Amino acid sequence: MSRLLLIGAGGVARVAAYKCVQNSDVFQEICIASRTLEKCEELKAELDCKGTEITTAQVDADDVEQLIELINSYQPDLILHLALPYQNLSIMDACLATGTDYIDTANYEPRDTAKFEYKWQWDYHERFKKAGITAILGSGFDPGVTGVFSAYALKHHFDEINYIDILDCNGGDHGYPFATNFNPEINIREVSAKGRYWENGIFIETEPMEIKREYYFEEVGLKDMYLLYHEELESLAKFMPGIKRIRFFMTFGESYLTHLKCLENVGMTSIEPIDYEGKQIIPLQFLKAVLPDPASLGPRTVGKTNIGVIFQGKKDGKDKVYRLYNICDHQEAYKETGAQAVSYTTGVPAMIGAKMILEGKWKKPGVFNIEQMDPDPFMEDLNRNGLPWIEDFDPTLVP
Repeated sequence: MSRLLLIGAGGVARVAAYKCVQNSDVFQEICIASRTLEKCEELKAELDCKGTEITTAQVDADDVEQLIELINSYQPDLILHLALPYQNLSIMDACLATGTDYIDTANYEPRDTAKFEYKWQWDYHERFKKAGITAILGSGFDPGVTGVFSAYALKHHFDEINYIDILDCNGGDHGYPFATNFNPEINIREVSAKGRYWENGIFIETEPMEIKREYYFEEVGLKDMYLLYHEELESLAKFMPGIKRIRFFMTFGESYLTHLKCLENVGMTSIEPIDYEGKQIIPLQFLKAVLPDPASLGPRTVGKTNIGVIFQGKKDGKDKVYRLYNICDHQEAYKETGAQAVSYTTGVPAMIGAKMILEGKWKKPGVFNIEQMDPDPFMEDLNRNGLPWIEDFDPTLVP
């Protein structure tokens, strides 16, 4: 019998919880914990009587001692962290203190610096190894499935992979002039940062949205996409042999970019505190409070996502190209889980990664990125759990 502690109660946690109870043979017991107990209780009420025993708890995931107390009380086999990436290290500290396995979907970033990298979590490797516990980093879609796709391509289709292009297209329409599909604070920090791509052993920095390409995405259409820095570039550059270049592109509409630029110009995306009527506030956090809650977008979002990876490399001495991708429908995702496809494409892989650990398929001491693990059982579970993958042996390449 396995027992999971799921930390978080937003859209991704909602999807992961729904998918866990669909796999109740693995997830027999779940405790849903968050700073806001009411959200946990609402989710529990939706999922009760579906074959998994569900409890709830209130916890401040920034507080290591609170986390340790909850873990010692509930005695989980694994912690699935689906709250904020600011809290990765506090939860990992609590896992070390209690000897508990850990998995997340995004790498750590400090609250006061718009920067994210894996170094802080990689530094836990020897401590987790000595403690005999497992940490899997980045089990969402990107990062996550993109890393699994890379490991699968190398295992089954290439002797070496030289070029990787990750393409993230959200063709959904929620009807608002401006809104973000996941946590506004994290989303805006990510897309307003300078771009970077990895080539010939170094990262090359670009201005935000400086590099633009067009690409035709099946079931979505021709879209503008922009080069961003994304965390899996760092881990894939480290763990995938033979790589010469890795890039990440994401689609954005003109309305989104125009609104974002205006907000930047007036200082609303800043993370530097300012004085307002005798109090200090952070503009980006205030903006988050006035924007639509991403969890509210589900019933009004139509369209599809198309996210995948293009590989170029060699097999048996010959050049080869290959693409793996997934298409997810926003309304179908909402009908199943009450969340739109952006949450669905992250929550499903989060559940699968947790399942891999609990089943012992990805269980080894230390801290690992998802592309370091055997991709085959994960790929099988993608097909079984709502994110079937599609192969393209003659893909259009990105110039």
